[in-house]
Amino acid sequence: MSSPIHYTTCPACDSSDIHRVLATKDHTVSHKTFEIWECSRCTMRFTQDVPKQDDIAAYYQSDDYISHSNTSKGLVNRLYLRVRERSLKNKRKLVQSYTNAESMPRLLDVGCGIGAFMDHMRQHGWAVEGVEPSEVARENAHKQYGLFVYPPDKFFDTTLGDFDIITMWHVLEHVHLLNEYMDRLKELLRPQGTLFIAVPNYTSLDASQYQENWAAYDVPRHLYHFSPESMRLLVEKHGLHLRAVKPMWYDSFYVSMLSEKYKTGKQSVIKGGIMGSISNLNTLLHKEQCSSLIYVIGK
Repeated sequence: MSSPIHYTTCPACDSSDIHRVLATKDHTVSHKTFEIWECSRCTMRFTQDVPKQDDIAAYYQSDDYISHSNTSKGLVNRLYLRVRERSLKNKRKLVQSYTNAESMPRLLDVGCGIGAFMDHMRQHGWAVEGVEPSEVARENAHKQYGLFVYPPDKFFDTTLGDFDIITMWHVLEHVHLLNEYMDRLKELLRPQGTLFIAVPNYTSLDASQYQENWAAYDVPRHLYHFSPESMRLLVEKHGLHLRAVKPMWYDSFYVSMLSEKYKTGKQSVIKGGIMGSISNLNTLLHKEQCSSLIYVIGK
């Protein structure tokens, strides 16, 4: 394994005004501790000394990693699977509300995992394509849904074409080539198309409550940790336009339940559920403080 990536400037805006804010543990695979730093200019946080792109795969090798395996192991994952169908429906309705395509709309799901969202959209008349770095997840997409999913190098292939809708559901925080991905997303988006980027929000109430035990830090798999301000600046930097910011209501519960386990060492659905509810109630007053946010972006 090669030396990890040590940032001396912000990976988003290249500012040298960066500082350490906390240290947190990888609870899923390695149980190692990683530092999280913050940029004073754009407010994005990032995981320091992360494995390089060729070395990061080992940190995804866990049966508990639900987006790759569709596992029902553990109470939290079972609850996650139960609400996923409703979540998929909500995502479809949001996407459709920003769709102006006259014929069958074309959708690209980047980091599609096992293809649950692709399959859902296909069932509702969409032409879907997906890109996923995990070979295991690509195989599971074919086994479970009969989907052929592209490996990650296809994302930069000039034959990929362009799309009415591009979605990244909790994916941008995983990609090493952050600025290159943003530029490529702009290239792939049709003039009237819409890009949806969902990422955890470290300025949320549940993040403030759990601090280093906040499950959505998910080091070292999450390379970056976004605030609404950092996302706005990143979008503007790449010549895109932020059209709207939407909450992801269910994430507050899932993240809080995992965070409670990380904090206490015990599973507590009740305590996690209460914190998730409080976080969502706070979001009603402060709409950009939800545990995760969807950024709706156009050209």
